[in-house]
Amino acid sequence: MPNLEDIRLAAAGLQGRIHRTPMVESSALDELFGGRLTLKAELFQKTGSFKVRGLLNKTLNLTAEEQERGVITVSAGNAAGALAWAARDAGVPATVVMATTAVPAKIAAARAYGAQVELVEGDLIGAYESIRDERKLTGVHPFDDLDVITGHGSLGLELLEDRPDIETVLVPVGGGGLISGVALAVKLLKPGIRVIGVEPENADVVSRSLAAGSPQKLPTAKSVADGLAAPVCGTHNYAIIAEYVDQVVRVSENALVEATKLVMSRTKLALEPAAAAPFAALLEGKLKLGDGLTASVVSGGNLDVAKLAL
Repeated sequence: MPNLEDIRLAAAGLQGRIHRTPMVESSALDELFGGRLTLKAELFQKTGSFKVRGLLNKTLNLTAEEQERGVITVSAGNAAGALAWAARDAGVPATVVMATTAVPAKIAAARAYGAQVELVEGDLIGAYESIRDERKLTGVHPFDDLDVITGHGSLGLELLEDRPDIETVLVPVGGGGLISGVALAVKLLKPGIRVIGVEPENADVVSRSLAAGSPQKLPTAKSVADGLAAPVCGTHNYAIIAEYVDQVVRVSENALVEATKLVMSRTKLALEPAAAAPFAALLEGKLKLGDGLTASVVSGGNLDVAKLAL
């Protein structure tokens, strides 16, 4: 498991290569939810989401032989764009496996960053593994990887450097990459801080894994928050979440859509539904703000506007 020094080294390696994203406040949201919120606006990150933190850190830690072979990942979209951008920055060939139903803008972004995009129907993981082995590419897991987790930990460092008074952190949850990195960083710096994850009811693999006591796999995972629709909970991610995350709650599809619209209207941030998950939990009353400052990670902004019509 990475330690605080590992996370600090990763953050140092990322410095100057990615954006230090701003903290945004909204008196309208504070009034609506009855507390104090600050939003970590990762939708302004390179490639439009937090994913580039971990995937760039992974790319920077590849051996020369691994870089020469080229990298491959499997993704709903944001990790594809992040790896494509990171690999281009490092001069490494990249392949990404995506579903034929992926958001067209995310497919286009991965191609624009120079990746070879393989569109697949059915078993994405199986296709990823088959292409990886046939072409002898270097596999990069989008979330179940210690270098990826450590890179995401840089976000947690920034949270407490910019606002050391934060008492609770709300984090969207898919396969567990973001929350494991953030939770590890903030808990090692400030053990008393609370970390709460939010995932869709239709893609609740982390909640199911915690209930079962081991990483689980869902037969299907589909949500308007496509960035959170991971069918598996990562093994490394599970271990960190089980130790460092205080609570994980589920939210409905309707709440995800309404929360996206709400935050867009109040803050003018063009977030995607995955990034709106914490606000969906607040809307549904699954979470309540306390007296202290709560930070919500706005994880990305690669928005498919058509989905907001649901």
